[in-house]
Amino acid sequence: MADRVTVIGWDGSPLTAAASAALGAATLVAGAAHHLALPEVPAGAERIRLGSVALAARRIAAHRGTAVVLADGDPGFFGVVRTLRAPEFGLEVEVVPAVSSVAAAFARAGMPWDDAQVVVAHPRTLRRAVNVCRAHTKVAVLTSPGAGPAELGLLLEGVHRSFVVCEELGTARERVSVVTSDKAADHTWRDPNVVIVLGGPAGPGPAGETGGWISGRDPSTGPRGWTLPADAYGADLGEGETQLLRASQLAHLGPRVGDLVWDIGCGSGAFAIEAARAGAAVLAVDSDLTACARTDAAARRLGVQLQIVHGTAPHILENLPEPDVVRVGGGGAAVVSAVADRRPQRIVTHAATRDAAELIGRDLTEHGYGVECALLQSVELDTRAWAEKERSVAFLLSGVLPRRGA
Repeated sequence: MADRVTVIGWDGSPLTAAASAALGAATLVAGAAHHLALPEVPAGAERIRLGSVALAARRIAAHRGTAVVLADGDPGFFGVVRTLRAPEFGLEVEVVPAVSSVAAAFARAGMPWDDAQVVVAHPRTLRRAVNVCRAHTKVAVLTSPGAGPAELGLLLEGVHRSFVVCEELGTARERVSVVTSDKAADHTWRDPNVVIVLGGPAGPGPAGETGGWISGRDPSTGPRGWTLPADAYGADLGEGETQLLRASQLAHLGPRVGDLVWDIGCGSGAFAIEAARAGAAVLAVDSDLTACARTDAAARRLGVQLQIVHGTAPHILENLPEPDVVRVGGGGAAVVSAVADRRPQRIVTHAATRDAAELIGRDLTEHGYGVECALLQSVELDTRAWAEKERSVAFLLSGVLPRRGA
């Protein structure tokens, strides 16, 4: 095992005295090509070009001597420190940090970033990173080859965002460009780059507060409660939008940051808005233009991001991006069957009769979903007279795709 391992962050500025001393004593240096070309790298040191950090960690673990790993920005922020400290390598490291590339990107843009979401986009996580960009007004994306500004722009089709693309930060080739998301695919971008994704109306902040208190999305904004009463949406809700039914549907789907939720037959937008308040990206679909307008107005009033799609299911679903979880608020068994063909992890819907519930349950089972059904009955009471005001009964059906997990 290496006698000593120091991880040095580099942001283009001169190395600190501590970093220079560690690098000058190194017998092995690992880093990208531009790191290994630094004049401070000892001529006699073994050099490792960083491709796979795991492979480099194995070589460092087997090295007898003093090792230094050079990385861009702060190596403890979505950087190499996590891999080097993994139990299988047994490496204890000292870290000399630099300004993170995310902090540098926002500095170049002249913007605060304590209210930004920060995500990493690899080909395997690109879709989830895009969903965060759909759902939030300010996102920093640490990109990678095959998951860069062009790919982000292509997958954000239908959602207008502005991109601040910061290429090769800290180097002589640094470049900062501002483009709209639909134009990002028209350019060739240099790696590494950070993309600041901006757009959409800002949500309402807590009354009396002038600044943030928590990094990223503030969970305390907006009204309290996982589900909101009907008057929060400005009109009477449909029979499939009762508060108890919405709460049960949310509990079964569990929408979260990085998910894409379809709400088919969005009605007033109550469920779509509550899924968005959980941090998920939401496509709200309805064939009724009035419902689309109501949903858009309620989303703006409550400060959440939605993409609203006007059209009739199941045909309109063919060109929508892949969902993680789906609520079917209308359309019956035919729409549920079309949704199941797209293989989301979870599906919830409701039926007014047992026959309709059995038909939907049978179809979900044939598609390979594990199915649960419950009869939900709620009775709203007037507490002044303790008399019944309104009664609602519905069959709640949920399907979970076992092989993809929860």
